[in-house]
This record gives sequence, C-alpha cells and structure tokens, in this order.
Amino acid sequence: MKPDVTAFFDDATNTISYVVKDPQGSSCAIIDSVLDFDYSSGRTDTKSADEVIAFVQDNGLTVEWLLETHVHADHLSAAPYIQEKVGGKIGIGDRIKIVQDTFGKVFNEGTEFQRDGSQFDQLFVEGDSFHIGQLRGDVLHTPGHTPACLTYVIGDAAFVGDTLFMPDFGTARCDFPGGSSATLYESVQKILALPDETRIFVGHDYKAPGRDEYAWETTVGEQKAANVHVGAGKSKDEFVEMRDSRDATLAMPKLIIPSLQVNMRAGQMPPADDQGDVFLKVPVNKI
Repeated sequence: MKPDVTAFFDDATNTISYVVKDPQGSSCAIIDSVLDFDYSSGRTDTKSADEVIAFVQDNGLTVEWLLETHVHADHLSAAPYIQEKVGGKIGIGDRIKIVQDTFGKVFNEGTEFQRDGSQFDQLFVEGDSFHIGQLRGDVLHTPGHTPACLTYVIGDAAFVGDTLFMPDFGTARCDFPGGSSATLYESVQKILALPDETRIFVGHDYKAPGRDEYAWETTVGEQKAANVHVGAGKSKDEFVEMRDSRDATLAMPKLIIPSLQVNMRAGQMPPADDQGDVFLKVPVNKI
C-alpha cells in the first residue's frame, strides 16, 4: 500500500514532521513532531505542533500513533501535547533504555528518573509490526546515530529519521554517546536493501551546496546510486574514515541540552519543584 504522506517543515530546527495516513481510511500516524523552544528565553511554543493538529482535525483524521525515530538532540518532541489534543500512542525503539541510562547520568537525574522506557506507550524492537488502520508498518532497528534509532517502513515508504539525509547531503553524525560510524554503515545497508522504488522520507534537510530548495523525499534507488557518503558502492572503511573525520569538526546542536532532557522523557518536561516551576539542567564539560 502507498500511504498518503504530508510533510511539515520546521524552519527553526530544519526538522520535517510527517502525517502518514491510511489511503483507505482516516487513520494516521504522526512522526517526529516538534515543540518550539526558544533557548535564550527558556520559553516553549506550540505553533509547529498546532499546525499538525489543525491538519488532523480539518481532515477528520484519527491519530493512532505518535512515532519517534529516536531521541532527538536538535529539537524537542511535542508528542505529549499532541496526544492530549488528538490522542495516539507514543512509540520509540526499545534501546531508549540505553539512552536514558547514559543521559540520566549526564544530567544527574537520580533514582526518581525511570530508565526503563516506561514514559512511552510502546517500545519497538527489530521485526515488530503495527497498523495505521489497514496500513501495516514494520520496524527496522537502525542504530549508529544513536543506539535507539528506528526506521519505520510503512507501506512503500520508509521514515529514516536522522540515519540518512537527502543523497546530496549524506548521512547522520555518529559522535554522540553510544553512536558508531561502523554501526551506522551497517544500518544504512539494511535500508538500502529495501526495494529500489521504496520512498525514503528524511528527518532533516539543510539544503546541500548548490540546491536552492529544501527537500525530504527520495528513494532507495536514488540513495544507492547517488548518496555522497554511502552511495555508488562506497566501502565501510571509506565511510568510517570520512564520517569520523567529519564528525570531529562539528559543533553540538544548539538545542542538545534541553532536547535530551525532554525527549528521553517522551517529550515531558522534568518534574516541577514545590512552587510548580520547571528547570532544565546545563551540565558543564559533560557532553
């Protein structure tokens, strides 16, 4: 089946969120939603999420899933806010437990922060399947960028998160805790083993040099032929050398500190203090 896919591009974080609809009904899933966050003021906003919610409501859709491809380091998830407004179960990869353990220590969260993934409604593992109405989705575990990254293959479409970008931009960085360029290469091969006509929807786009427009849809065949990091038969050794060298030059995402604290909690803020105020921590020399 060919799902109906509607994309929402967030200018502030270059994130693409997706509404994926059963073409034979009104059921849908929302993938990688965005909660707006102004770091300089510490204020959140729901403009991006409200656009998705309005689309769902205007088209009479039923949200069955709120899917996260991984714990994002560059934007905050709006999944709980959207869930409150239009429903849906929040899902992520089972290896979220590794991410929670790693960053629970980084942010000194203490024993009250559960590291068992219980903040999410569904933890997926390789080979799991789910349904959006009559539309079947299958789960691929595609780590490397993070230990918990998933690719959701829904009908003829694959939602790859940060694992792959558009062919002219390449692949995700692998220098976050738990990341591995060698592992990412193997994960990409799993995606490229899908049929050539499979549509690929990426999680971000930054307009590669020479390209004037943002883009987020490509195919397995196009990635195999033209991806600048892994296409045209590039070897694992070539990729690892390139990726590790490139990652050593990259700055941390500007929203990594708030994003990790919120997203490892399934989009919830840390618990409020006795006065009802919420605070995010800034670990010094830890990331």
